[in-house]
Amino acid sequence: MQTTVLGSVDDMRKRIRQKSKLKGRQPEDAALLDVRALLGAAPHRRDLLIEHLHKLNDAYRCLHDRHLVALAKEMNIPMAEVFEVATFYHHFEVVRGDEAAPGLTVRVCDGLSCELAGAQDLLKKLPAILGNGDVRVIPAPCLGRCEQAPVAVVHQNPVPQATVENVAALVKSVGARHPAAKTDVVFEAAALAERSVSPEPHAVQVAPGYTGYEAYRAQGGYALAAALVNGEQDVEAVIKAMEDSGLRGLGGAGFPAGRKWRIVRDQPAPKLMAVNIDEGEPGTFKDRTYLERDPHRFLEGLLVAAQAVGIDACYIYLRDEYHGCRAILETELARLQANPPCPLPTIELRRGAGAYICGEESAMIESIEGKRGEPRMRPPYIAQVGLFGRPTLEHNFETLYWVRDIVEKGPQWFSSFGRNGRKGLRSFSVSGRVKFPGVKLAPAGISVAELINEYCGGMLEGHTLYAYLPGGASGGIFPASLSDVPLDFDTIQPHGGFIGSAAVIVLSQHDKARDAAINMMRFFAHESCGQCTPCRVGTSKAAKLMEAPVWDQQTLEDLNVVMTDASICGLGQAAPNPVRCVQKYFAHEVA
Repeated sequence: MQTTVLGSVDDMRKRIRQKSKLKGRQPEDAALLDVRALLGAAPHRRDLLIEHLHKLNDAYRCLHDRHLVALAKEMNIPMAEVFEVATFYHHFEVVRGDEAAPGLTVRVCDGLSCELAGAQDLLKKLPAILGNGDVRVIPAPCLGRCEQAPVAVVHQNPVPQATVENVAALVKSVGARHPAAKTDVVFEAAALAERSVSPEPHAVQVAPGYTGYEAYRAQGGYALAAALVNGEQDVEAVIKAMEDSGLRGLGGAGFPAGRKWRIVRDQPAPKLMAVNIDEGEPGTFKDRTYLERDPHRFLEGLLVAAQAVGIDACYIYLRDEYHGCRAILETELARLQANPPCPLPTIELRRGAGAYICGEESAMIESIEGKRGEPRMRPPYIAQVGLFGRPTLEHNFETLYWVRDIVEKGPQWFSSFGRNGRKGLRSFSVSGRVKFPGVKLAPAGISVAELINEYCGGMLEGHTLYAYLPGGASGGIFPASLSDVPLDFDTIQPHGGFIGSAAVIVLSQHDKARDAAINMMRFFAHESCGQCTPCRVGTSKAAKLMEAPVWDQQTLEDLNVVMTDASICGLGQAAPNPVRCVQKYFAHEVA
């Protein structure tokens, strides 16, 4: 028999076998039972990892590491993959060992619109008022409710026009009703049902309740989708109508919708669709507003696009902050699928987990696949190699929302609107120092001065226009002297910005553009996925430099160039826009 200094070869093999069985952390029986009780029996699809993490996070208000180990075992994937996904997203709370689960969480939006409305004062006062180890108060990036600023969220319940008093009252109510911290969307759904029609001029109004499936069908809804699926409506005519309307993607990039349909239609099957309702751009809330009002108009647009392009399965990616919207979509999708007007493609609703980067189309696709939301390098483009490696049609919610009207009323209906030589309609999310903030449906090419005076009731009393952001955090900051510039795709770029998702934040003489730029850069630094060094380091370094009373202009411009030229995606590429606008138009504030 062979021997070694450690003993026989057989003994060595025995020790190796014993060690290999114990390699890595082993799942606890109790944790496995917890996971199985929530998820059901294995096997579990790899792309549902984030959905499974949500179930655990909702049930326990956190992700215990023992449950992550058990989940990895149940899904038959490495623990490292589970852990890296769980720690990537802001809304997952990983707790190690015997640490206690965090108490009730109160998130206070520190986005620009909420900061203008007093969010920092709330963040200072709430911890002392709530003063309880079972309640924690944390800042949160834009929550998509800028017209209701300042906004807080207690667990999953939004508090519009938040005050110390109404937040404390809701904390008491949620804590009493939910000792086990189960997911709750009752408050927001009830708020939608009770909300009265807004008196604001030209606002997109949310009537009491929303248009449900039966009411939508009674109004002629889904007739177009059914005719297309049943061969009664010509596919080519539908695509041509989309092209002739001039409708461009309304998520920010502005790619012509009809052209995108034709590109993906020409790709080999099977083809998929990914719908972006992540809407994380600070100042943007149009998709949420339309979804709360008329969800089936969007769903019919989705079905029309799917049939026209030849889509086999559709994935709707909804930001996690919109808990009430998720309840609406889950309910109405179930009603649609229970009594379909025509054969339907597979439709899956996926839940984001708090990551602005997932508004970028390829990062969203990574997230739908159950991974970290990191943008992909291009080429290939997702129209050719997208979700699960298949050709993918990616659309923003609002783009699909207009499909039915464009096809039924004709492309000229949509293109007949416009000002200053522009064509079409735009949904402007307006917030800040105006009398009536909200979603304003206005002609493309309207100027911010016209938008404020005709659609927002003018500026607040005691405020005059000083500056505005035409496209949220990424779109730059313009002075009042540029208030006559048409707001549309391609009209703002010559001045150093862009319209993006048409999130207009209005500043007055009581504000400073430099403070707005610092707010935005801190946001970018917080939301950078960290994949590429120019963005990860550049945004953080720039945010620090911008805190100085006098800016180091040369170093900031060096960072601007590197971020613009070398970042993988639009986050890093657009992050310098607010900085450069301040340097160009508001130099007196930083010199």
